[in-house]
Amino acid sequence: MAGGQTRGLTAGKAVQFTTIKARLCPTQAQAELFEKTFGCCRYIWNRMLADQQRFYIETDKHFIPTPAKYKNEAPFLREVDNQALIQEHNKLSQAFRVFFKNPECFGPPKFKKKKTDKDSFTACNHKFESGPTIYITKDGIRMTKAGIVKAKFPRRPRNGWKLKRITVEKTKSGKYYCYILYGYEVKTPEAVAPAPETTLGLKYSMGHFYVADNGETADPPHWLRQSYEKIVKIQRQLNRMQPGSKNYLDTVQKYRALHEHIANQRKDFIHKQSSRIANGWDAVCVRDDSMRDVSQKKILPGNALDSGFGMFRECLRYKLARQGKTLIVVDRAALTTRTCSACGFVRNDRPHQKGAWACPKCGARQDREVNAAKNIKAMGLDQYFNQEAARKSA
Repeated sequence: MAGGQTRGLTAGKAVQFTTIKARLCPTQAQAELFEKTFGCCRYIWNRMLADQQRFYIETDKHFIPTPAKYKNEAPFLREVDNQALIQEHNKLSQAFRVFFKNPECFGPPKFKKKKTDKDSFTACNHKFESGPTIYITKDGIRMTKAGIVKAKFPRRPRNGWKLKRITVEKTKSGKYYCYILYGYEVKTPEAVAPAPETTLGLKYSMGHFYVADNGETADPPHWLRQSYEKIVKIQRQLNRMQPGSKNYLDTVQKYRALHEHIANQRKDFIHKQSSRIANGWDAVCVRDDSMRDVSQKKILPGNALDSGFGMFRECLRYKLARQGKTLIVVDRAALTTRTCSACGFVRNDRPHQKGAWACPKCGARQDREVNAAKNIKAMGLDQYFNQEAARKSA
């Protein structure tokens, strides 16, 4: 798994970040240390948040204590990597900064629960005269406190990549993964100006995942629907079992592993499709649809949240940006479905049928979703060129 962003460094140079996801195979002692670290991170988060709330009520000022304050009353915090605790303080501070900056979109930080929140911790790499605190070996990765943990790498870092930090995560199925963040210098990609013939317009489609302005569709397999019978079978088995028994816990692990497999299938499809489109087109136009709002519409079958189209847009964004290309996002309120892409006539009603419809003004036959994709492309290009003209005139 790879993802990243680019930051400016000097003229013609930029720092780009890439993440490598490795499967960890810890020993029993290392797994116990990971579990302690997960619990300590959750504990320190809740204590810092509780003290922040109490301090705000008493003084009407914002203040977050550091993890060092709690080590005397909680000696078990000294048994884990101190970097993991420091990163929890940084994450809590960042959560408050995001909330204060835009409280309408982001809520305040909440307390973490053991059963529902993700088990993970982050540690930064520091270089000393004796060497770095975190580094990878031939078949593992060296971490503070844990030592060398065996790992399976899908690929190796290239020459010049610098290890910045790692995030260890435990999935609901009991597997351990390590996300290794690397930073490296690259040449700043030259900006690619979009043209109508090299720009692709995409419309979200419940049945096809997306429909392009040239009529192309993705048509991914319905992974959740394909595994529906297995899911129902496992759920029936759980209903007949005694909660907390060994068979019950084993069956729960099978249920979690199945859903994890479905999620991995979805991610694999999204990365392959986004890479193919980013490499083949100079610009992509999409509409800023809210998947949560779309999923609540009763006229559309299925669940839009299961498609992963929001993740698909984010993958397109950073993969296009790495090549100097642009993802143009059109306003979600734009009338793309009811507007004729041939003459620009806007219908009073929305054509809900899947088939084609005839324009009352010019008589052109329009496929509902292809017509919307063409309008998204046209509106996106107009938006891009208008912004460029305004920028040059400023």
